[in-house]
Amino acid sequence: MRSSRISRSSVLRAFDEAEFGSKNTLNLRESLPSVADARFRTEAWLRERQISRAAEVLVITGRGNQSPNGVSAIREGILSLLPSLRRRGVVSEWREHSPGSFVVKLGSISALLEAPRRRRDRTPIAPTVNPESLKNLERSTLDLLRRLAIRTLESLGMREPDKFVEAEMLSKFDSLAGGIAPGEQGEARLREAIKAALDQLDE
Repeated sequence: MRSSRISRSSVLRAFDEAEFGSKNTLNLRESLPSVADARFRTEAWLRERQISRAAEVLVITGRGNQSPNGVSAIREGILSLLPSLRRRGVVSEWREHSPGSFVVKLGSISALLEAPRRRRDRTPIAPTVNPESLKNLERSTLDLLRRLAIRTLESLGMREPDKFVEAEMLSKFDSLAGGIAPGEQGEARLREAIKAALDQLDE
């Protein structure tokens, strides 16, 4: 009986690996993090996968068989995180894949960039200081970021978008940078994300 359970579990894991692959699977069950750490890691990982333009990913939380009352605290923690990520445009929907895992559909990059405006005034605030965090970016990255800012402002019907461009550039940078790991390829990936956002605006 035990061997059949192990065999069935191995088969299911093999199917999951074939469908999602290691890059699109986050296994929280193996590392046994705290709930706070699991939420932090999951959000960072989902943002990174979104910027990489993954469509669906698998998050494994475990069933909680060894947890008090048989309820997985990590599973509940991730379940309570997902609605917040949906409001922020990171994920669009999710469904239970098994009693210990979820399939999460990621939002588009344009959904990520638009999310902060959905529940507040769409008129941007003009910057009072030069955004310091943009100064170290390469010229090609800044040019793309400026194009994205201008296109977004124009799509909102701004009559004088120029005065808001720097604030919009900083807003877009802040939204996209959260899903990009630091390192040598970080800025190249940022450019790819900006290009993807521009392409989606053209659709």
